[in-house]
Amino acid sequence: MSAPRIVVVGLGDTGVLTAIALRRRGSVVGIHAKPEFVSGQELGLRLARPEAWTRDYRIAYDRFRGLDDVRLVHGSATALTENRTVRVTYADGTVAEEPYDVVVVATGVTNGFWRHPTLQDSGAVDADLASPHERIAAAGSVMIIGGGAAALSSAAQVAERWPGTTVDVYFPGDRALPHHHERVWHRVRSRLEALGVGLHPGYRAELPPGDDARDLTSGPVTWSTGQPPVVSDAVIWAIGRVIPNTAWLPGHMLDAGGFVNVDPTLRVVGYDDVFAVGDVAATDPLRTSARNRGHALVARNIRAYLEGAPLREYRPPRRRWGSVLGPQRDGLIVFGPTGQGIRVPALASDVVLQRLITRQGIYGGVRRRTR
Repeated sequence: MSAPRIVVVGLGDTGVLTAIALRRRGSVVGIHAKPEFVSGQELGLRLARPEAWTRDYRIAYDRFRGLDDVRLVHGSATALTENRTVRVTYADGTVAEEPYDVVVVATGVTNGFWRHPTLQDSGAVDADLASPHERIAAAGSVMIIGGGAAALSSAAQVAERWPGTTVDVYFPGDRALPHHHERVWHRVRSRLEALGVGLHPGYRAELPPGDDARDLTSGPVTWSTGQPPVVSDAVIWAIGRVIPNTAWLPGHMLDAGGFVNVDPTLRVVGYDDVFAVGDVAATDPLRTSARNRGHALVARNIRAYLEGAPLREYRPPRRRWGSVLGPQRDGLIVFGPTGQGIRVPALASDVVLQRLITRQGIYGGVRRRTR
């Protein structure tokens, strides 16, 4: 009997881990729109120090040892057909179909200028990194709209990289990080204040027209909460206004927001052979399977499905946890679910967390760059 054919659509943060976890479960095909792994994590580091970000968050697929037995297809998924195939469109406009016994939807979400499903080559990725960095570097003042981790990490990284730049964060609630433990906010707030970042609670921004909130903007920002308009040289819209990358899927698979309807086992409702994981999967209001080993559960449940065994259920965490500000020059702070923070010195963060735990442990081995 031939090995089951498993197609993973999307090889971003969650998809690449899913493909690696499935590599011994069948004949695995990975469909990816980017020429290499391009993470959606650590927006602040990407803006302030793109060379440091590139080292850890932009990795050629052939450097992942866990993908050695995965057939990689560089193209955009454009349809899931009734014939159990994924239709793929290549950069030259040609179309192919990849048959499957099981398919995993891991196409993620569009979020601002830093996460989008556009089919790209390496030159386009280079431009995506360079243009926002250059604009922020030239700005005398930077305004960040939003109260989540992406907004606060952007503020911390920009303020640390360019101490002469005026950096301000505006968010609608009494505190930022509403989905984290309150202890996390207290410590992050102290760090931001020490960096000279201005914090402005109670400001709800009126969105710019069209899709401008997906890009860096300038000019006055107005507020539905009644405050006077504020002007800044550069405005980062980190408001969590995500759009699921699901236009290629049948509408009956999706909820009202366009996310993939899944049951607690991460299987798409109404299908035995279609699973979804990551930010695209409607597991819970925060769609936490992207950050809590959802990839491992999907791989385990696909094996169980193929063997006729019971599937296990995903249990979302009550609060978000992990790093908020990202790796700074003096190290990294990692927060647990109870809000306790552990500081990891910069050298230990690089050697232990990135090189050993992430590259060798989580990714199953990452080769050195070839010159």
